[in-house]
Amino acid sequence: MVNIGNSWDALLKDEFTKEYYLKLRAFLKQEYLHSGVRIFPPMDCIFNALRYTDYGDVKVVILGQDPYHGYGQAHGLCFSVAKGVEPPPSLVNIYKELESDLGIPSPSHGCLTDWAKHGVLLLNSVLTVREGAAGSHRGRGWEVFTDRVIELLNAREKPMVFMLWGNYAKAKAAIIDEKKHLVLKAAHPSPLSAYNGFFGCRHFSAANKFLGDDAVDWRISE
Repeated sequence: MVNIGNSWDALLKDEFTKEYYLKLRAFLKQEYLHSGVRIFPPMDCIFNALRYTDYGDVKVVILGQDPYHGYGQAHGLCFSVAKGVEPPPSLVNIYKELESDLGIPSPSHGCLTDWAKHGVLLLNSVLTVREGAAGSHRGRGWEVFTDRVIELLNAREKPMVFMLWGNYAKAKAAIIDEKKHLVLKAAHPSPLSAYNGFFGCRHFSAANKFLGDDAVDWRISE
């Protein structure tokens, strides 16, 4: 069974035994081992978002839709790519907004593990995908699982910030208590929509203002 290696294991223990998840697990086994198609991220990276950012350490949640579907890109953190992989356009735009908002220069790579270690949960709604086929694992059960993750975070007493970029992410506001947590909404950072309300949203400074002494260190080391 799944071993995340921190408090998420106990929090999600019942989820891993539910019928929908067992069906999802059987589907993934078929996809990874017998489909003849590459599935991303690598099997041992599927739960990296939860592995890097423990439940009690979450300060900010950034929600993505599903993993990058190009070879070698996805490694289990939304919007992030492994070092050595060209940062995708959406991430380039996130870096531009970060620099505009907080004056933090863009790093030379697209790996966001520093953010994850600093309390930013980089969670996709769907955690796996077929190579070259965006959305190919939607509707298989991942959305039920990640909605449960959001519900558990929403129930946490200590407030956090949810950054919802694009209509798909904004829809998740329905399961978040906006009286307790700060919910920030903007257009998606993709080149198709970044100029329609992502650039200039200043979510990074807004998050840190809300978090106060618990502000996130948004710098990314080379």
